[in-house]
Amino acid sequence: MSQLPRLSFGQILNMNVGFLGIQFSFGLQQANMSPIYRMLGADEASLPLLWLAGPMTGLLVQPVIGAMSDRTVSRWGRRTPYFLIGAILCSLGLLAMPFSPTLWFAAGLLWILDAANNVTMEPYRAYVSDRLPREQHAQGFLTQSAFTGLAQTLAYLTPSLLVWWGLDRDAVGENHIPLATMAAFVLGAVLSFTTVYWSVRRVPELPLPADELRAIAAKPRGAAATLREIVDAMREMPPAMRRLWWMKLFQWYAMMCYWIYIVPSLAKTMFGTADAASAGFREASLLNGQIGGFYNAVAFVAAFALVPFTRRFGAHISHAACLVAAGIGMWAIPAIHDKAWLFVPMLGVGLAWASIMGNPYVLLAGCIPPERAGVYMGIFNMFIVIPMLLQMLTLPLYYQAWLGGQPDNVIRLAGVLLVAAAVSVLRVPGAARRS
Repeated sequence: MSQLPRLSFGQILNMNVGFLGIQFSFGLQQANMSPIYRMLGADEASLPLLWLAGPMTGLLVQPVIGAMSDRTVSRWGRRTPYFLIGAILCSLGLLAMPFSPTLWFAAGLLWILDAANNVTMEPYRAYVSDRLPREQHAQGFLTQSAFTGLAQTLAYLTPSLLVWWGLDRDAVGENHIPLATMAAFVLGAVLSFTTVYWSVRRVPELPLPADELRAIAAKPRGAAATLREIVDAMREMPPAMRRLWWMKLFQWYAMMCYWIYIVPSLAKTMFGTADAASAGFREASLLNGQIGGFYNAVAFVAAFALVPFTRRFGAHISHAACLVAAGIGMWAIPAIHDKAWLFVPMLGVGLAWASIMGNPYVLLAGCIPPERAGVYMGIFNMFIVIPMLLQMLTLPLYYQAWLGGQPDNVIRLAGVLLVAAAVSVLRVPGAARRS
């Protein structure tokens, strides 16, 4: 039994409020970067390459920041300096993004924005693992997932809400980006810092015990030592963590297919257009915000509902069931031509998104040593970003030949891959028992 003090539900909520700002930023990117790129002149086949910033910065930044945070001793704690620095940089990136004058400017700015998000992300995951006893891990990580759902609901819906409140849906800036999108990014810039600051003030990190401080002080410093720690941690990775790779591969390849191609797919199947400058394409972007907001709202509710289900049946069963529901839903999306019916498959996508942001971390936290939580959370993120990189580098190679150059076929592919991920996680019984 862990000696860490149990936190009340209110404290667990407060410690995860920062995820509202972090995930609002990610939600804005998921919903708007493909439309922004298309409005700045990009073609559909090149979209995956323009999304490389996220996985590349995650691959490079998160393991390093995770390892550094394990060794950091400051008056503010191990993780807090990374939260605050990352949140400030993220706010600046969000503020500048919708005013991008050219395609190359937006693509370059996304690298900075994603690097800032990644500076915050894995220390935040480790903070939950640090602060909660093992028996509260499911509640902590699934509450984090709930804030992800809430944040991305707001991020997806904000442009549509602004239009409903009277902003002209066809009003655009000089760069052809809608004013509603610009306003949503400005709101994200405010939330990014204020929510993280709320969390660290309300539920500060615990002081480290004297023996742990001595152990950290005895460790070598510098870039070489940090890289050595990452290499050693990868070599000594727990077997249960290794077995989660295949699930993460299929799962995140699928999600990138969905996020990058859902707007072009809806533009084709719902509005019969591939012209990014058309009113139909703008309608598809707003519709994606509405269904994306809905599935994230489902994720917000489902994350809390999954806590007792995960405790009873195990994180592996819970996660597999949610992935299958999403796989079936994504396969069905291209066949739907009535807006109202699009919300039905989003129920499955919402269940999966709640589980994706919670249950894999429940599985992970039960099998890694606490003193290496930061570096292993960073390495676990490599299991996310490598599939993303593979998707971005490989899909353009077969987009025309195997998928007929049709964005709706990419969405169908995502559905198949999510079912494959469900099968893969069921093959990790060792990790499930330790969760």
